[in-house]
Amino acid sequence: MSQVRNQYAMQNPLTQYPTPPFEDQPQDAPGLGANMKPTPDHGEESYQGFGRLKGRKALITGADSGIGRAVAIAFAREGADIVLNYLPEEEPDAAQVKALIEAEGRLAISLPGDLRDEAFCKQLVQQGHEALGGLDILVNVAGKQTAQRDISEVTTEQFDATLKTNLYGLFWLCKAAVPLMPAGATIINTASIQSYQPSATLLDYATTKAGIVAFTKALAGQVIERGIRVNAVAPGPVWTVLQPSGGQPREKIPHFGEQVPMKRPGQPAECAPLYVLLASQESSYITGEVFGVTGGDPLP
Repeated sequence: MSQVRNQYAMQNPLTQYPTPPFEDQPQDAPGLGANMKPTPDHGEESYQGFGRLKGRKALITGADSGIGRAVAIAFAREGADIVLNYLPEEEPDAAQVKALIEAEGRLAISLPGDLRDEAFCKQLVQQGHEALGGLDILVNVAGKQTAQRDISEVTTEQFDATLKTNLYGLFWLCKAAVPLMPAGATIINTASIQSYQPSATLLDYATTKAGIVAFTKALAGQVIERGIRVNAVAPGPVWTVLQPSGGQPREKIPHFGEQVPMKRPGQPAECAPLYVLLASQESSYITGEVFGVTGGDPLP
């Protein structure tokens, strides 16, 4: 993505990143971002830090690729030490992220595992807390998305796996993290435009994303008395490996993102600055909110 080396220079957002059509590029789930064409921009070369998270300690799920990877890179360049969670089969992507974080002189702890396992979620938070010497940012990005055209094609196994990954895992992580977090800590969840405008092919995924919106608002009301803030980011179509690895019907990938006013998908690097804002003290008066990154397709 050589055309966007400096995301801080004024540019036309319509042409700042690649536009459809894209190649047909199916992958088996969970897929690898490195195999996408064009390769997503996670801010590897474009994100510049300003010290806004100096000394902070963050746990990020889904940190190997996509939005989670972009957030990890941005957080490291803002001064945070990070625990990276991802599935074991995503290790090739995760190793790249770890190297990028360490290149910034920050601590990167890899703790791979499946968020559908409650015991693992508890262990992840505890081990992350111990490894970092504290925990004051939790970013829930990891998600499962499998497109099916008809409810008859959504098996109980798929429905269960989607809810366990997207909702149960988030619940278990937040439940384990809150008692360990100091006043000033933040939790950032990842909802979606699907929370409000569900696609017919994403029945189970959209259900979880709507649940994340409600969960975020309810938890924010609970934990503000501890001085902990909780917010969510709701992306629209973003160019991540979740899409060609079963998250969209195969025929939709060449034209992915065309339907929004900007006529292109977003890039992970365009989401990360909002996570930085919500993690930093600059957003100290914001909690219980959901922020869209949708290419002009506004949230209600």
